[in-house]
Amino acid sequence: MALFGTDGVRGVANVDLTAELAVDLAVAAAHVLGEIGLFAGHRPKAIVGQDSRASGDFLESAIIAGLTSAGVDVYRVGVLPTPAVAYLVKESNADLGVMISASHNPMPDNGIKFFAKGGDKLADSFELQIENRLGEPWSRPTGLDVGRIYHDESANQRYIDYLLSTISLDLNGLKVVVDCANGAASTVAPSAYKKAGASVIAISAAPTGWNINENCGSTHLNNLISEVKKAGADVGIAHDGDADRCILVAKNGEVIDGDDILNILSRSYLAESKLNKNTVVGTVMSNLGLIESMESIGIKVEKTAVGDRSVLEKMLDNDYILGGEQSGHIIMRQFSNSGDGLLTALQIMQVMARSKKSLLELSSSMTKYPQILINVTDVAKEKLASSAKIKEAVISAEKQLSGVGRVLLRASGTESLVRVMVEANDLELAKKVADSLVQLVRLELK
Repeated sequence: MALFGTDGVRGVANVDLTAELAVDLAVAAAHVLGEIGLFAGHRPKAIVGQDSRASGDFLESAIIAGLTSAGVDVYRVGVLPTPAVAYLVKESNADLGVMISASHNPMPDNGIKFFAKGGDKLADSFELQIENRLGEPWSRPTGLDVGRIYHDESANQRYIDYLLSTISLDLNGLKVVVDCANGAASTVAPSAYKKAGASVIAISAAPTGWNINENCGSTHLNNLISEVKKAGADVGIAHDGDADRCILVAKNGEVIDGDDILNILSRSYLAESKLNKNTVVGTVMSNLGLIESMESIGIKVEKTAVGDRSVLEKMLDNDYILGGEQSGHIIMRQFSNSGDGLLTALQIMQVMARSKKSLLELSSSMTKYPQILINVTDVAKEKLASSAKIKEAVISAEKQLSGVGRVLLRASGTESLVRVMVEANDLELAKKVADSLVQLVRLELK
């Protein structure tokens, strides 16, 4: 089984993802990147950040030990969002970056993501090389050639300054509730939104090391919805554990997901003649309502496999500037090649301020198809692709929904589960088809 998934290496910390593995990954990454000439002529430099999980402490120590033992100078930036690490790699001209996070996963999990020079995620080919080099014998540097550790105390402020540089309007008058998931955004998100001029109420912004994503954040919206209604806020913002996602809540409690956000930003870009090739990139999970909304104003939607990496690859290959996922990963290439939940929220609030329209008004231009998404746990997800019965059931369901909906079954790339998604113009029909497929998946993949 491949070590790297769709978003780095993930697993239960200290079981699947151990200190020993972290050291080996760091050493192998330094060797692979060094041997392609990345470090030629200068002392290599790495940015290392983490989310708020307690296990991040020992994993950070292990990553730093591996990199410095391989001759790489390490700049520790502490608890910061994943997109902050990507930005800081580019801004400081570092040779690589490492983010220790399992994003929206439960607290016992953790993960390691690598960034190449320029702040982009490592290509699959480099990840495979790193995996193949784990534990190999190597010549260790000594003396002056051993890496050093530096504490970058200004990283937090430099990231906030960058975020504020992407907007041109004062957000004064906007009342915001932000759910920080007790994660990496707990300090920077409230600060950035306040400095942008908004009135900010922060919830789930007191990380203990154990409470990240616990009934909060972008995958648990009830608290945010309640607080938005109670405060009469103009917008609720939900981030996940590493803050590369953004899900919004309107004043009445309605959820505004990544498809809605993409619809709003696409229309804004089109009006300002900024949408290159009149094309936006979505995924196979994108709601049919988004496709129809975009087509109605002459925008084409290119679809990719799920994962912000797949979205970015399509954008880079075709020079598109806007893309994203229903889950709230939004990429705006004029600013960054990474999904950035804080950047996304600021851009949407700027559209609200400029248009003088509420979030509900802006989102009303798209009518979503009812969509049922069920995560089926405790199944052998690796057997999904080879199950003839499941394939036949999907074909049958697609015929049943022909012209009025669609079906998608996929094994998660970051968690041990199978996702069953059914979309239809009728909610009851979607539920019926989804329930049938879920029962079959549980039976066939036991």
